[in-house]
Amino acid sequence: MSDEHLLEHVEDKVATITLNRPDALNAVTREMLKDLYDKVERLAEDPDVGAIVLRGAGRAFCSGGDVKSMAAGKDANASLETRAQTLRNRMEVSRLLHEVPKPTIAMVRGPAAGAGMSLALACDIRIASDTGKIITAFAKVGLSGDFGGSWFLTQLVGPAKARELYFLADAVGAEEALALGLFNRVVPDDKLEEETAALASRLAHGPTVTLGYMKKNLDAAISQPLAQCLDLEAMHHARTSQTEDHMEAATAFVEKRKPVFQGR
Repeated sequence: MSDEHLLEHVEDKVATITLNRPDALNAVTREMLKDLYDKVERLAEDPDVGAIVLRGAGRAFCSGGDVKSMAAGKDANASLETRAQTLRNRMEVSRLLHEVPKPTIAMVRGPAAGAGMSLALACDIRIASDTGKIITAFAKVGLSGDFGGSWFLTQLVGPAKARELYFLADAVGAEEALALGLFNRVVPDDKLEEETAALASRLAHGPTVTLGYMKKNLDAAISQPLAQCLDLEAMHHARTSQTEDHMEAATAFVEKRKPVFQGR
């Protein structure tokens, strides 16, 4: 795959990854998904990156998987087990976006459909333009769904609404998506880049070590019992109390100024 189909830019502690197939509404290929995983994994370890933004080029976030390659039947001769395991390996990118110890932001312009929806929902925060749409889309192509969309959607809107959205595959516009909690913010289309940059910069310059532990707490809260979550919170709270960022915040409070966090 040409690197031009997946662009990366780092500025002011914010890494922006752009799905760059605008003529195909940024439909993702296998090579793009592998490259996306590699980029997110590397950026997660980069001390000069405090937040990761995922976006699409042009008028769409991502229309899902590349239907043309599906129609070509690249896996036609592979066994069911091989096809399932190969897909499962590619789907790890959703888990990575969801679990990396740095804030991940999906900047959604236009449709986020199918696997594109799943990638957007995998991120911690979704900021959308007023053109943003969420579409499960899988039923329209006779597929049950992948990349964790059923899990993320159920967590966000509950099982009844998730079933409706999966079965009917109707488009959910920006304002409805905001009301359902699928989008965190909706802004005018011409302000999307500006608002996303401001949000990402705010997070990237925050106490990033602490934000990583917050993510661990919040992920655990989805499936773990209260007692285990309390144990985890106690350990992480004690750990973050030893960070330089906490000491800086305490000093800044006494001195009546804003803290300057270093991510340490």
